[in-house]
Amino acid sequence: MPEVIYSLAGKRVYVAGHRGMVGSAIVRRLASEGCEILTATRAEVDLRRQEQVETWMSKNRPDAVFLAAARVGGILANATYPADFLYDNLILQANIIHAAHKAQVEKLMFLGSSCIYPKFADQPIVEDSLLTGSLEPTNEWYAIAKIAGLKLCQAYRNQHGRDFISGMPTNLYGPEDNFDLGSSHVMPALIRKAHEAKINQQQEICIWGTGTPRREFLHVDDCADACVHLMKTYSAESHVNVGSGEDITILELGYLVSKVVGFEGKITCDLTKPDGTPRKLLNVDKLRALGWSPKIGLQEGIADAYRSFLAGHYLERSNGAASGDLIGQSDISFEKAKTSALHAPMLSTVAHHPSR
Repeated sequence: MPEVIYSLAGKRVYVAGHRGMVGSAIVRRLASEGCEILTATRAEVDLRRQEQVETWMSKNRPDAVFLAAARVGGILANATYPADFLYDNLILQANIIHAAHKAQVEKLMFLGSSCIYPKFADQPIVEDSLLTGSLEPTNEWYAIAKIAGLKLCQAYRNQHGRDFISGMPTNLYGPEDNFDLGSSHVMPALIRKAHEAKINQQQEICIWGTGTPRREFLHVDDCADACVHLMKTYSAESHVNVGSGEDITILELGYLVSKVVGFEGKITCDLTKPDGTPRKLLNVDKLRALGWSPKIGLQEGIADAYRSFLAGHYLERSNGAASGDLIGQSDISFEKAKTSALHAPMLSTVAHHPSR
């Protein structure tokens, strides 16, 4: 086992984005660390307002910070709301990172995304691939913001000696995911479409593009466990990839989801819609060398996500969507499902399955 260089026991730990999928998973994971967990609603602080963030941080004095708040969404959301994706992510992460510096926070972990890498990066993607080529155009606004956040952490480390680190997760899924078909990612979109098709006795569902792009998936509880592990064992300027190390085609994923959900119809492809990046598989050697590996298999994880969906433990949000406190605090539609997923209305006959 790697040496623990930063124990969370007895620490005051702020989770920015605690209402989002990743933030809520980190809160669950921290429950076993013997720390005091700090969260904030919009009534307490709007993360897009610098003065409010600095005031809250100065008053509450966290020892450690997990920065999991972000505006997120799929291909359609990125294309429709590029200014929102770029501005909101830039401003909230800058506010939190700078406020953490001013408040003498001991350690901060910034959560980015695998979309920071070039569209045609060599596979599996190593951390050094950053800024070696052009980004995937369908989500470049989000990617640019996340690159800026990563670099801001490096800058505060270099200039001020701050122990700020960054993790770059692959495609995540699980409880508290966004199942809105207009803004969700591929996994929740497939789960919802397969479920609704089963309930409505439809014969087929349709996915965007050719179905050939390959994607890597990690259950959000595994991601949270990896984040806590990195917080305790890692301290360096370079970011760390967080993934499963395995990938699957979107079409194969569709059949696996259908199997778990119990949908027995066929899957068709809408060739008029974009595929996004052809393949995106992270090289996770650095994370493995630190002694961490995932515990939840893909089929097991999909089953867990489906159970959460049926239980109503999911989000529906529009306008591009944001995760965690950003939307959790704001009036951009963010709410628990108000009706049982078992009786969810059919929203569309053609699935929107955006993917990063």
